[in-house]
Amino acid sequence: MKALPHQYKVKVDGLPENNLTAVAENLPALKVAPPSEFDGPGDQWSPEELLVAAVASCLVSSFRAIAKASRLEWRSIECESQGELDRVDRQTQFTGITTKARLVIPSDAHVDQAEKILIKAEKTCFITNSLSVESHLECEIIVDKG
Repeated sequence: MKALPHQYKVKVDGLPENNLTAVAENLPALKVAPPSEFDGPGDQWSPEELLVAAVASCLVSSFRAIAKASRLEWRSIECESQGELDRVDRQTQFTGITTKARLVIPSDAHVDQAEKILIKAEKTCFITNSLSVESHLECEIIVDKG
């Protein structure tokens, strides 16, 4: 890892009636539009979905790093995050994000360790730590010896 601080630069272009285009150096352009809940087309990534995707992606990335350092053997992980947007004091904001992590490990001897690493990954996720919204993690550990 490079020394902190890190800088991330994204540029978003838009016209009055079209979707937005987000670009960053060395990355493919990403079409962004309001979600259907805000009368958008519902067929492009929205800022709301990108924020929730950042939470899930950060948790998985954090888990991978901690699991590697802890020498935890695992087969797969799936994280599904759901954010709730609501009105609070006349402002629209996320009021909660729940992430369900489903982890497959090869041995039942490491269930406790796996759960501890998932919890640590959520606590160290810098995306979640940067948000004022409360987050909640639900863990499911599946043992697949095959």
